Amino acid sequence: MGMMTLATDIETMPEPADKQIAADAALLSAQLAALRGRLFPPTAQKTLRMFTSGEAAKLIGVSDGYLRQLSISGDGPVPEIGAGGRRLYTLADVNALREYLAAQGGAKSKQYLKRRQPGEHLQVIAITNFKGGSGKTTTTTHLAQYFALQGYRTLAIDLDPQASMSALFGYQPELDLSGNDTLYGAIRYDDERVPLRNVIRKTYFDGLDLVPGNLELQEFEHTTPQHLARRPDGTTDDLFFTRVQKAIASSALCAATSVIVTVHPQMLDVASMSQFLFMTSDLLAVVREAGGDLNFDFLRYLITRYEPNDGPQTQIAGFLRTQFGDRVLINPMLKSTAISDAGLSKQTLYEVGRENFNRATYDRANESLNAVNAEIEALLLKSWGRAG
Repeated sequence: MGMMTLATDIETMPEPADKQIAADAALLSAQLAALRGRLFPPTAQKTLRMFTSGEAAKLIGVSDGYLRQLSISGDGPVPEIGAGGRRLYTLADVNALREYLAAQGGAKSKQYLKRRQPGEHLQVIAITNFKGGSGKTTTTTHLAQYFALQGYRTLAIDLDPQASMSALFGYQPELDLSGNDTLYGAIRYDDERVPLRNVIRKTYFDGLDLVPGNLELQEFEHTTPQHLARRPDGTTDDLFFTRVQKAIASSALCAATSVIVTVHPQMLDVASMSQFLFMTSDLLAVVREAGGDLNFDFLRYLITRYEPNDGPQTQIAGFLRTQFGDRVLINPMLKSTAISDAGLSKQTLYEVGRENFNRATYDRANESLNAVNAEIEALLLKSWGRAG
């Protein structure tokens, strides 16, 4: 991340800057911990809300009446009965119902289990852009949760030292994580390296696991040049992409297979993306020349934080579509107060109930999220040779 400096006549800090900043960091960390304790008592751990029978039926792909009949006959998991006799399901219940219905056979049995089948390669989607505010965290977190809600087994890996995605999943990095709790633990150069499975954590979304991030990810940037200086000439085993690939492969994963580049439709962001693409091209050329596989299933640009009534944004979105054609996803991610309001309590739109918002605002944001994520899901299914 770049930094700019300004010379002013502001009064000098009464103590060294490092001590002042450290004190501010400690104060903020303590306040965030207290806030989490108030939001998610008594254990300060996040949980996912339960789903109504209508929501569960929609996720599974059956009618609410059919789900009610299953409940009456005692088939499948037993729902919790809430106020007014409403049937409520956890995401684990929804996935158990998918398993139950698939086991019954019939023409629709394969539709209930969307997850990867034997012979289908693992799909690893990298969400990237080095411009702050381009929507990487929001996009990645909602996409991971969308896949989990649809029944895919999903692993989210936070590669940002600032750990914004980890925070959305309920982790406060400086309090909840110690050494070797991030991807760094699986790619470091010394004898403290551990298998990636040792740093994978369960989340409150059934079927969705997380490799959290924190500041220790920056260590790899410092230790890599030192290690490469000692590396025998001509060997590529210790290049960054190789180490990450090996670490991920240890958990039945492989190198990234697809890329989504997020872009906010403002001219400065587009100019920054141009530099990002040049940098990425140079990096990937090194990877390819060193033997890396760059045959991505898809590369797409996602317009984020889009305001359709903003004339300049509409012009820039049109400009991007003219330049890149169908490599720009059809559906943009709309800017929404519902998403930002949910973020105030470290939640995503998929976690909060519709009753907590203006319904029109919630529905508009939810439809936008689902449209984007379903478009990416269709690309994933196409890579597997499925019709969708």
